[in-house]
Amino acid sequence: MLEGSILQQLETAHRHTTRPIRFGVYYKNTLVALCHALEDHILTDDSTPLVITAFQRGKWYLQEAERYADIAQHSGQIVIMAAAESGFAEHPTSLLPNVDLVALDSADAVAEEWHLIILSSNYTAMVICQELSEDDYGSTGVPTSDLERKFYGLWTFEPELVQETAEIAIAHIKKYNSELADKLTADKQQIVPSTARLENLGAVVSRVVDYLQTGQDNLSIPTALGQQTLDRNLVSNEIQAFLRMAQLMDMADVNNPMAAAEVVVLAEAIAQLLDLPAWQIKRLRLASLLHRIDPLQNAESVLTGGISTRYQEDAPSSPLTCPLVPGAQVLRTMPRLRAVAQIITHQTEWWNGSGEPAGLAGDEIPLESRILALLADFQWRLNQQKLSNQSREQIFTQALNECKQQQSTRFDPKLVDTLALLVMGLQQGLDLPLMTPKFSAGIWILDSQWDSHSKISEEISSYFT
Repeated sequence: MLEGSILQQLETAHRHTTRPIRFGVYYKNTLVALCHALEDHILTDDSTPLVITAFQRGKWYLQEAERYADIAQHSGQIVIMAAAESGFAEHPTSLLPNVDLVALDSADAVAEEWHLIILSSNYTAMVICQELSEDDYGSTGVPTSDLERKFYGLWTFEPELVQETAEIAIAHIKKYNSELADKLTADKQQIVPSTARLENLGAVVSRVVDYLQTGQDNLSIPTALGQQTLDRNLVSNEIQAFLRMAQLMDMADVNNPMAAAEVVVLAEAIAQLLDLPAWQIKRLRLASLLHRIDPLQNAESVLTGGISTRYQEDAPSSPLTCPLVPGAQVLRTMPRLRAVAQIITHQTEWWNGSGEPAGLAGDEIPLESRILALLADFQWRLNQQKLSNQSREQIFTQALNECKQQQSTRFDPKLVDTLALLVMGLQQGLDLPLMTPKFSAGIWILDSQWDSHSKISEEISSYFT
């Protein structure tokens, strides 16, 4: 990581905190799809965002300059950083009143970075990456195909992280143009991003997945191995888009901000008690993380109008037979998430058959859906009671008893009995450390990799202490 780069400064600021930055490796084609999705969303959103970019060299900016002329019409201010080259400052887009260029010194570490930072009142988003050095590529050497160039970094919608990165970028711009930096600081202070407007974020997430999918459809990779590698990188980021959406949904729920993460922990504990196979635990884990994905149901997307041709060919034996629940339907466009979509769709079924959307009853309801329904309700009840003056044992007992009242009507009676065993263990001091997935570190959900450093020192919540 280059000294003095924006990426390095962000990593350093978080290195010894409770929220260290976890970076991933991204292929250029993935970053192009991500950036184009985020840029094009500006054209359809009703806000006028502050946009800060870094293009490495002027020639890369010139390839996108026409796009940025359109983006400028829908933005409050755009700043473009790049090492200056012929035509960099002369292009018509560069002369627009709300577009400013910052010509980086060739020795500036930021000239090796690729950034897109978007701050608006409706949403925040960013891609920040740094190209791998020749040493980083190792024995394979620097790729000959431009699409296979690799970058180290992350992308996110998290407001606090995006705002922090914008501040670092503005401080860097100040070294070149203090007047512009002061203006950007003033503009930034006028923008108050709101995580409450999740419908806006749903539209962004949907667009990101669209572009990642269609970007893959248009690739022409010389070898089958290269195609497979790039495909896995894209699929990883499609999954990450949904995970980030779910993460921000939890953050926006001030009354229950850790719902998904806590349901994951409970689900894995129940799965162990039921001795479920690893593959079933894996998809139950992902369904738990995504079980509150509802805002996607309002997102306009090509995904809701039809299924990608590539994905139909990948999984021809997996027809979409479940009722169409829009939020979950978006997940069904990816073969690896169709089982997860089914789990989420049927979590509202009732054991006695009176639930929705299909009126399934008893064992007709997928096992993971039954587990998810029970644990989501149980976690919500625990969260409701955590600020009460009751003891830990009383909180667990009350939440369990309320679930038992719906045993054999809403919930699977055997699963309620299994939950009772888990509650007994929790009351006797069983520790369930909170786990968080590595959203930016590759394709963790497909290879079941969990970060050994993601255990939080506190237990699952105050009622688990």
